[in-house]
Formats: sequence, C-alpha cells, structure tokens
Amino acid sequence: MPKKFVKRRGHAAETQVSGDKQRITNETVAAHREQMLKGARKYIYPLQHSKHKIVLISTTLFIATVIAFFSYSIVALYRWQGSSTFLYRVTQVIPFPIAKAGQDFISYENYLFELRHYTYYYEMQQELDFDSEAGQQQLAEFKKRALDKVVNDAYVKKLANKQSLTVSDQEVDDEIAIVRNQNRLGSSDQVLEDVLKDFWNWSIDDFKRSLRQELLAQKVVYTLDTETSEQAKKAMAELASGAEFAAVAQKYSEDPATKDDGGQFAGLVDRTNRDLSATTTDVLFGLQEGKVSDIVNVGYGLEILKSIETREDKVRGAHILFLFKDIGEYIQPLKDQQKVRLYVTP
Repeated sequence: MPKKFVKRRGHAAETQVSGDKQRITNETVAAHREQMLKGARKYIYPLQHSKHKIVLISTTLFIATVIAFFSYSIVALYRWQGSSTFLYRVTQVIPFPIAKAGQDFISYENYLFELRHYTYYYEMQQELDFDSEAGQQQLAEFKKRALDKVVNDAYVKKLANKQSLTVSDQEVDDEIAIVRNQNRLGSSDQVLEDVLKDFWNWSIDDFKRSLRQELLAQKVVYTLDTETSEQAKKAMAELASGAEFAAVAQKYSEDPATKDDGGQFAGLVDRTNRDLSATTTDVLFGLQEGKVSDIVNVGYGLEILKSIETREDKVRGAHILFLFKDIGEYIQPLKDQQKVRLYVTP
C-alpha cells in the first residue's frame, strides 16, 4: 500500500474524474485554459472597443471645446471689442495682441487694463450709462484713449531699453511713501485699498503697475531732454554765484502763475496741498528757512525750490520750474521708423 500510494502521488499526469479514468497532460491543461480564455474574450474585446471610443469621443469634444473657446474669444475681442471681466481674464492667460509696434506685439490685456479703469470710474462714480447715446460716445473716446496710451507705452519701453532705463520696486514704493506721508492716498493701507477699489476697481498691485509705467516715462524724458536739464543747471549756477532767487525765477521759470512774482507760491503751503506735486511738497518741507534746494525732478519737469518762511505746519515757498518736452517728441520719430499696426479700430 505505501508503495502504490507513493507511486500514484508521484504520477502528476494521472487522476480519476467522476469515476472515469482521464489522463491530464500539459497539452490538455493548455487546451482547457485556451477554451476558458476564448469564452472571456467575447467580453474583453467589446470593453476594449468601448474604452477606445470613450477616448476618441473625449478627445474630439476637448478639441471642439478649445476651437469654440478660441473662436468666441477672437470674435468677442476683435469684432465686438468686448471688455467684460471674463474676456479680461482670458487675455491675462492667452497673449492676444491688440497691436504691433515694429516687431513687438502689444498685449490686448494692457489695453483692457487701461480701458476698464476708465469705464469703471465713470460708471460707478459718475453714474454714466454706457448704453445711452452719450455713454456710447464716451466709451468710444475711452477706447481710443486707452489704445493710444498702450501704443505710446510700448514705444516708451523701446526708448527705455535703448537707454538701459528701468524702474525698481523700491522706486515705486518710495513714490507711494511720499504721497502716503501727505495723506493723499489715505491714512492706512486698508483705506488705500478701498479707495483704489471704489474708484478704479484696482488692487494695490494694479496701482503699482500703472505708477511704474508713469515713472519709466518720466525717466525717459529726463534722460533724453538734455536741453531742459542744461537750463536748470544754468539757473542753479547763477544762484550759486549769488544771484537773487526772484531774479533767476523771472529769467528762467516756465510757470506763468508764479514767474512774475519771483517764483513765489500763492499763500502758505501745507502738506496736503493738492496744487503742488507730492515731491515738491516733500522737498519744500525738508528745507530750512531761507535755504534753496538742488535740482529736483518732479516728473513733468525740474524744479529749484526755496523755503522763504516757516509758520508752524505751513511753509511760504517759491520755485523755478523747467518743463520737460512732451514725450511725443521722442516717440514720434520712433513711430515713423517702426510703424504701428492696429488690430482693432475703436
């Protein structure tokens, strides 16, 4: 019995099935497996085919959606000239051009950035109805103004690049600090944010962006307008040699309101005076009584300031103003060389 038992266990290819002797070999196992798989394939193949169809349909729908999205955006921007928040967000992601200055494209987003703060102010603060006839006329003017600005800004950047001029974050922050110290932009960051939001629908970053471009334009003019700088230097040299401030102001100043009065400002000046630039006020209050400043760049020109008298928190002062040339004088020759091509007509 033990020998038979061992022999039967050692024979891997033989067994009994349902009382009948049937030989099981590698070939019969392979045939049985193939039979089982053959039965399963009728379920597997349709499933694979369905997956293929799902992928094909999904890809087709995705491509169709992208085409529809781009088609709508192009029509809405270039034909309807829409300026909705949705289209503005689209231009922030996709660099659609509004124009081409020479070889450089001008972003549609830049144009909408300018246009939208015009329209927001007049719609929210002036309650202008842009659906009315007067509103439509005003909107057309805003579109032209915004387009002209972004085109000019593009040429300013070209001029700045030639002169290797840039505006740092620190310069932007310093300019804001000067204005904030005079309470011209609110008494706190939150007030500033609220004012920007209420009037122009801007964030602080939007405000800094606009200010950076303004400072860059000022740098370009200051660098290129050497004639105005030379006039200021001549006046400064005469003051250094002992000439009277009033006499030099009458000779050189380009401010018709103060020139005949020896450059003297009307009345006393306080820190919140809106008739003077923030830089002018900042320098004036930093002078000792009777002292004269160096040449100061106030953005639209150069100034030499004098503190005549100090009364508590107010100053009686005078200035000699040298106006910069209009930046258009430097932009136009570049425009003539590198033509602008507009993709919309406001």
